[in-house]
Amino acid sequence: MTYCVAIKLNAGLVFLSDSRTNAGLDHISTFRKMMVYEKRGERFMVLLSAGNLSISQSVREILQTQQLEDENGGPPITIWNAKSMFDATRVLGAAVRHIQERDGKALERAGVDFNCSLVFGGQIAGESPRLFQVYSAGNFIEATAETPYFQIGEAKYGKPVLDRVLTPKTPLNEAAKCALVSMDSTLKSNLSVGLPLDLVVYETDQLACDNIACIDEFNQYFRMVRNTWGDKLRQAFDSIDDPHWDSGDMAASIQPDNSAIRPVKKITNSNVML
Repeated sequence: MTYCVAIKLNAGLVFLSDSRTNAGLDHISTFRKMMVYEKRGERFMVLLSAGNLSISQSVREILQTQQLEDENGGPPITIWNAKSMFDATRVLGAAVRHIQERDGKALERAGVDFNCSLVFGGQIAGESPRLFQVYSAGNFIEATAETPYFQIGEAKYGKPVLDRVLTPKTPLNEAAKCALVSMDSTLKSNLSVGLPLDLVVYETDQLACDNIACIDEFNQYFRMVRNTWGDKLRQAFDSIDDPHWDSGDMAASIQPDNSAIRPVKKITNSNVML
């Protein structure tokens, strides 16, 4: 399995992915889930992938050469000449469908689902940064101000902190820290996600990015984040009062007298039929 998260902000974009794959408890490997495409001064794009490794690798392999017909009669559209991230994502969707048409029936005969989840984001000169999630059918949705991030893979463990912290106005480095906390929560709870991590922090209108890091178990900043988050979470937990079972302190009582709904009733007669 894997965990990837991408965040769209007014200030730019943040991408974070792990690198663990597993085909069983005794077959764990390391494969990077992130690809970076850059033509400095013109376009910067990042692709994150989850799901069946052979499918996602095939999609990544043909993405640079995949073409779409230009409805206006121009040259074929690729990720390198697309005039918008929407069109570049259409090319990615076509690449997914190409692999499905090529390999889908063989995978089905082998009892393997066509499972591929992708996040694709970046900026092309002339428009603002954009972020998309692409599904196995090649269709996609775009991030909005109300939903400024996408997750693929083991998303549930790292979602709460994203929901509580992120807004479009969140600064880039704060969002990067939030993504790392989200990843740490996932690493703590799921063995199918693992180090090293790939992190990209892209600033709006730069059309290039050098803020790219690989984070392993020896990375001092990430170790500090892990330890601090764990300690502060424990301190916050300890600062909350334990529940009281009497109704004297209404704020701390777990069963106040004025509750509109009464507790579940006990069955005390063994002859009562349910």
